[in-house]
Amino acid sequence: MDKKTEEFYTRLKEELSNTSIWPSEYLYKFIVPSENEKIKQVEEAFNDMGAVIATHQSKTGKYTSISINVTMKNPDSVIEKYKEVATIEGIISL
Repeated sequence: MDKKTEEFYTRLKEELSNTSIWPSEYLYKFIVPSENEKIKQVEEAFNDMGAVIATHQSKTGKYTSISINVTMKNPDSVIEKYKEVATIEGIISL
């Protein structure tokens, strides 16, 4: 993991620790290429967590945005999930 990414996660953990009471609902937003396999990989990462998942395809159909609302235990669990989906090729975390 590069230094910029590490700094992002450190800052995110600090913000989440200071702004929320845990466990708490968290909204993840991702953009992936509109390939069924990539969308499925993101959805499977949140499988069996009681997540509410919504997808929306771009006008051109080239990309799909995925919003995932899920209850997370703590800031560390939020960050771990970001790291898990970061391995999906072409994904952008918002």
